[in-house]
Amino acid sequence: MNFFIGKIIGGLLGLLSGGPFGLLIGAFAGHLVDQKIGQLLLGQASPGSSGRGDLSVQQVFFRTTFRVMGKLAKADGRVSESEIAAATSIMDQMGLSGAQRQQAISFFSEGKQPGFDLDPDLALLKRVISQRASLAQMFLEIQLSVAYADGQLALEERRLFSRLCNQLGINAFQFEWIHGRVKAALAGHSARTASSERQQLANAYAVLGVEPAASDAELKKTYRKLMSQHHPDKLVAKGLPEEMMKLAKEKTQQIQTAYDLIKKARS
Repeated sequence: MNFFIGKIIGGLLGLLSGGPFGLLIGAFAGHLVDQKIGQLLLGQASPGSSGRGDLSVQQVFFRTTFRVMGKLAKADGRVSESEIAAATSIMDQMGLSGAQRQQAISFFSEGKQPGFDLDPDLALLKRVISQRASLAQMFLEIQLSVAYADGQLALEERRLFSRLCNQLGINAFQFEWIHGRVKAALAGHSARTASSERQQLANAYAVLGVEPAASDAELKKTYRKLMSQHHPDKLVAKGLPEEMMKLAKEKTQQIQTAYDLIKKARS
C-alpha cells in the first residue's frame, strides 16, 4: 500500500518556503513520513525494529505462528497437556528465553482466547510472505506438528486448517501434500525403533511426498526441491525468524534421512 500525503504536504511547504530546491527537500521529508505511517498502519514496525522488510516478515511470522498455535490448541474446546508440551517444545527448539519466551507465551494465550479473531494476522501474514511459498509451507508444517501432539487431527482443527489455507492462498491439493509429509515424519519419528523396515520405507516415501513407483530421477528431483525449500539459510533470508532456524534444520534432517533410506533400499 502506498501513502502520498506526506510527500504532497512536504512538497508544497517546501515550495512555498524555499522554491524548487525547497520542493525537493520537502517532498523527501514527506516521503520519510509516509514510510513511517505505512509501517505503523500495516503493523510492519515496532519499537526497536530496524525497519528492514525481512525483519518485518520475521515479526509477523513469529506473532502469527504462536497465535494460530493457541487457536489450534483450543479448537476442540480444551488445551491438552500434550498440546502445551508441543508448544513448549517448539519454544525450546527455538531457544526462546526471557522476554522472547514471554512474548511467545503471550501470543499463544491470546490465540486461545474465545472469539479471538485471526483474520487480521492471517491477512498481514499473506501480504508479507507473498511470493515466498516456502515460508507458507513452513508455517503449516509447524502448525501441523503441534496439532498432532495428541495423536490426531480433530474435526475442529481440520476446519481451522481449511480456513488457514483459504486465507493464505493454499489449495486443498497443496495442503494434503504437506499434511501427508508431516504426518509421515511424525509417525516415523515416534516409531523409528518399533516399526518394521517396510513401514520405515513407506514412511520415507511419504516424508518426501512421492510414490514408491517414482523413478530415481523423479525421486532425486523431489529431494533436491524439498531440501532447497527447507534450507535454513534460504528461509531466514526470506523472512523466517532466526530463532526458527533449528526447526528448519530438523526438517532438512528428516528429508535427508528419508532420502538416504530410500536410496539404500534401491541400491
